[in-house]
Amino acid sequence: MIKKYSFKLSQKIFLLSCLPLFLCCFSCTTEKKAATAETEDELLVRARTIHNDVITLDTHCDINVNNFTDSINYTQDLDTQVTLPKMKEGGLDVAWFIVYTGQDTLTDEGYQMAYENAISKFDAIHKLVEEIAPDEIELATTSDDVRRIVKAGKKVAMIGVENGYPIGTDIKRVEEFYNRGARYMSLAHNGHSQLADSNTGEKDSIWLNNGVSDLGKEVVKEMNRLGMMIDVSHPSKEAMKQMVALSKAPIIASHSSARALGEHSRNLDDEQLELIKENGGVVQAVAFRSYVNPEKDAALDKYRTEIGKEIMDSLGYKWVEREDFHNLSPAERVDYFAHYHSMSDLRDKKMATIDSLPPAVNVSDFVDHIDYMVDLIGIEHVGISSDFDGGGGVEGWNDASQTFNVTLELVRRGYTEDEIAKLWSGNLLRVLDEVQSIAENIQEKNKEVE
Repeated sequence: MIKKYSFKLSQKIFLLSCLPLFLCCFSCTTEKKAATAETEDELLVRARTIHNDVITLDTHCDINVNNFTDSINYTQDLDTQVTLPKMKEGGLDVAWFIVYTGQDTLTDEGYQMAYENAISKFDAIHKLVEEIAPDEIELATTSDDVRRIVKAGKKVAMIGVENGYPIGTDIKRVEEFYNRGARYMSLAHNGHSQLADSNTGEKDSIWLNNGVSDLGKEVVKEMNRLGMMIDVSHPSKEAMKQMVALSKAPIIASHSSARALGEHSRNLDDEQLELIKENGGVVQAVAFRSYVNPEKDAALDKYRTEIGKEIMDSLGYKWVEREDFHNLSPAERVDYFAHYHSMSDLRDKKMATIDSLPPAVNVSDFVDHIDYMVDLIGIEHVGISSDFDGGGGVEGWNDASQTFNVTLELVRRGYTEDEIAKLWSGNLLRVLDEVQSIAENIQEKNKEVE
């Protein structure tokens, strides 16, 4: 109900006489707001201050062991998306280096080849932090380690395992990977493993395990016991749901975005996002352009692919589609990607000369996913990842040197320093703490039983 007010003539005269004063006050207030409005330069300074104050952490950076040698390594400004110079330039404090193995046959021979590949990547990471650049970067296995190393002015390396395939059927290898520094692992990648089904099963609706295999269930239990985070970025939706139900600890999606904004089986739908919230876990939004905005990327990718094929042909190499990478041997993959990186540089230069290209997927598109997930499941359950050197990158955050642009976009959208700190590292480290605390309790109970 709207209340009606009546005024005596004397009251009306008084109000009218005060009108100039009201207008003056309004004018002063408006001028004050205009005077205190943040300029672009001031916003940049504020964003830079926030970026320098928070711990920035990227949960997914792939590696090539050939870049971890005495002569070629991350102390140099290589053409990879992540190096120590790029991390320093962009203010990226923590990089989770990935022990990735592609999916192969479910045989003893396949498992052994994958295991050897995995160990070579563990060794490469340890060589970087222990021999090549111990004064610049250090390995962390706990959140306390992260804070201590950052405070000391060094960069931080952490280790994640992408695909549990190399453990084969020997569950003891889970503890071996943990002892080598791994603090998260996914049970599948692109293709069904002996542990769990992959999201790629959506393509043909053919499944191997109907979620998580019996061995996979034992691996989940073992990861809980050790204090290793379970990563659900690549497994199927059914496998993910089963892992949430099985795990006694929060889980993570180390590099996945919102399916509502990007229709791709690698992204998580609203039901999955809600499950991670209920589980207490975190989803690390990924700056992988075809996951961020598939339609926008496809329009530009048509040009990118045609030019790439032409350049690869001129280099004497046949173009390999992403879904066919698993058909290449480990040696062939290394050789192919060496030429692929050379092609990418040439392609970027050529595309820079072409007018009227479709717009590229950019940082703003990426932060749209962060906004969406924050609105749906809360700021405590969202984080940030790039998938650099594994296909990731968007315009504005195409390598570690451009990391500040993500913080800048978050500041533009009104996120506070506390919120940005949670997104960049606080949420992920909180989950790591909880997973490790639960592991300690499990181990203590096991001792009591013994």
